[in-house]
Amino acid sequence: MSRYLIVAHETAMNPDLIKEVKALVAKDPVAQFVLLVPATPVRHLLRQTSESDAETVARKRAEEAKARFAQTGLKVETRIGTPSPLEAIANEVREHPGYDSFIISTLPAEHSRWLRMDLPREVERQYGLPVIHVEAHPDRLRYWLPFD
Repeated sequence: MSRYLIVAHETAMNPDLIKEVKALVAKDPVAQFVLLVPATPVRHLLRQTSESDAETVARKRAEEAKARFAQTGLKVETRIGTPSPLEAIANEVREHPGYDSFIISTLPAEHSRWLRMDLPREVERQYGLPVIHVEAHPDRLRYWLPFD
């Protein structure tokens, strides 16, 4: 049984992310998944919201994503992390060790702060574990980014 840490925020409901998780479950039906949603400052989000508290927005996104995964037959635990994705990952790995791989879901390159900071490669470098990167397709953003 493998344990995967999914790191996502605005792309937590990306159909390509769900498709990737389904493919992993097809190979390992007892795999476990934890979705970590960093509490990204609201001003950094692509889709603005009337809510100003980053943790509240992250919690809402995690709940929406958990429900979307469940609709497709997938079970994920959810956790909220610090605003920095690297720090959020470090805290999660320290508090809940034993992950076998990471799945990092990002916005398209032209919109992604996480890709500008080279998050997928930095996580792979720091932990020496496989990182699966799922990049959202720019032409499909409007279909799955939730609206307030």
